[in-house]
Amino acid sequence: MILEQFYLGCLSQASYLIGCERTGRALVVDPRRDVDIYVEAAAKHGLTIERVLLTHYHADFISGHLELADRTGARIGLGNAVAPEYTADLFVDDERIELGDVTIEVRHTPGHTPESVCYVVYDGDPGSAAPYAVLTGDTLFIGDVGRPDLMASVGCSAEDLGTRLYHSLHEKLMTLPDETLLYPGHGAGSMCGKALSNDTVSTIGAQRRSNPSLQPMSEAEFTALVTSGQADPPQYFGFDAVQNRSHRKTLDEALRDALREISLEETRRLGFEGTVLLDVREADAFSAGHMRGSINVGLSGKFATFAGYVVAPESRIVLIGDAEQVAEAAVRLGRIGLDGVVGQLAGGFATAAAQPELLMTFLRVGPAELEERLQTDAPPALIDIRGPGEIEAGAIPGAQAIPLQHLESRRGEIPTDRPIVLICRSGYRSSLAASLLQRAGFQHVSDLAGGMLAWDAAHAERL
Repeated sequence: MILEQFYLGCLSQASYLIGCERTGRALVVDPRRDVDIYVEAAAKHGLTIERVLLTHYHADFISGHLELADRTGARIGLGNAVAPEYTADLFVDDERIELGDVTIEVRHTPGHTPESVCYVVYDGDPGSAAPYAVLTGDTLFIGDVGRPDLMASVGCSAEDLGTRLYHSLHEKLMTLPDETLLYPGHGAGSMCGKALSNDTVSTIGAQRRSNPSLQPMSEAEFTALVTSGQADPPQYFGFDAVQNRSHRKTLDEALRDALREISLEETRRLGFEGTVLLDVREADAFSAGHMRGSINVGLSGKFATFAGYVVAPESRIVLIGDAEQVAEAAVRLGRIGLDGVVGQLAGGFATAAAQPELLMTFLRVGPAELEERLQTDAPPALIDIRGPGEIEAGAIPGAQAIPLQHLESRRGEIPTDRPIVLICRSGYRSSLAASLLQRAGFQHVSDLAGGMLAWDAAHAERL
């Protein structure tokens, strides 16, 4: 048996290639949208990809099932609880897929979504071999379980899905042997759970012992645990869940216009008409000078996730950066379904920099400077854009909490009679927030360079 995991750190997402070495037959589970990696891995192992399977209709990324089917002719398969628009094999509970010496057993595990399934992998005859591994999608993670409250589950209450998740875990997954390897759909950083581990593989036994959501408790206690304290998901989640059950463009089709060069004059015109001018340079470069009206999401962080917080899925987008940055950004936006990239600013930011009257800047203040400003007679207003859980772990006294995803809808709460300093964990999100406020007309905006990490480190040095 060949079982290879592909982990995409920027989306905290795992996908899998499973094949039989003897027969050369293989399938892929939960592929990302740029599918070259699976085609190349299959060729390396001498495998032919016959099927592409989904564990559910993902909300946090666009799955590459249509792309892989288009590229290889593979048949799409998923559980039969909810039928997609495209042609697919819809598996009943306990149905088996034979690849030769490798067998995949489908287990219906509703809860994260109504149609969620898990795939139990046997290396040998299931009649005599113990389950080797289970691919749990978003049903069971390492250290957590899938949340039942996402927009992917429109039409079902979180409480109902929480109850169904309880039964799926205990009746479908916890019946597996302790030594069965557990391969989840996501790791730490995903919005599909609260407390996911950085580990990317575990065992059923290890999770039975250590996962807080698998400890003895009633259905009601479990449902209360898994539905409380969940962060607000990005606005693209509901959109992606619908896209993953629908006919849509492939990534190659979506990227057709992404690298088209657009003049500065046309870029400005598009910006005035509502097109998002997305500058993908890093925060220090952006703060030192950027095109008026542009917003900043740097490629170094969870670029797609935070772009998805502030850019509506149907938006038209012009990218600003160098050629390599733009090419990477277009693919990463495509992974979450932001397919509206109409091109890039010809010549990158240097084109705009040649006309200083088109530029804006903002100041990045360090911890010492911010502390000095807070002690003056006219201190700045502090806006902490982190999530509630982050703020509970520690915040600067007097800071006003407005999570990033609510910043534009709650602009009326932000003072306009004094300077603003935006705060996040590391200084990545605060640059994005500063650009949003500048685009909205705020004049005296700055952010805390290094975020709370720098603030806490500076204060720890004094102890």
